[in-house]
Amino acid sequence: MVTLKGQHIYLRALEPEDLDFVYEIENEMSFWALSDTQAPYSRFLIKQYLENAKQDIYEAKQLRLAICTNDDNTIGLIDVFDYNVKNKRAGIGILIKDVPNRNQGFGKEALQLLVDYCFEVLHLHQVFANISEDNQASLKLFENNGFEKIGLKKDWSFNGQNFSNEYILQRINN
Repeated sequence: MVTLKGQHIYLRALEPEDLDFVYEIENEMSFWALSDTQAPYSRFLIKQYLENAKQDIYEAKQLRLAICTNDDNTIGLIDVFDYNVKNKRAGIGILIKDVPNRNQGFGKEALQLLVDYCFEVLHLHQVFANISEDNQASLKLFENNGFEKIGLKKDWSFNGQNFSNEYILQRINN
């Protein structure tokens, strides 16, 4: 049985009370490269997004969950995106907002919970992630969770001055 609760964290649906947290993440320019964002989001747009987050994954083709510590502190977000029912696959992305909460095992636990959910509840055959070649922490996180590098997309992202490469990683449910 899959649960979205681990030893140190749990995953939950976004709530209207998450407005400020999501607003800070979506408007932090250092995170924009992770999601190809190029402009800030207004509180109004994020409020609308949260109000419409009631769509299920089958309709929206994505799912965003909050990562919370067992003492109810919201520390990050984890996403399922490009959900493809026909081909039984989806992408996964994760972000732990504050540096002190990184490298504490929270991301590892959140990723494992979400992968289990994808395989056991959504019945996916595979999950994938797109990770910058420079993001060694994320590469290590996903590789330690059974993801394999299956390709390198050269000159994939442009930061205004330089191009960078991006790996695609994949985990197949056997």
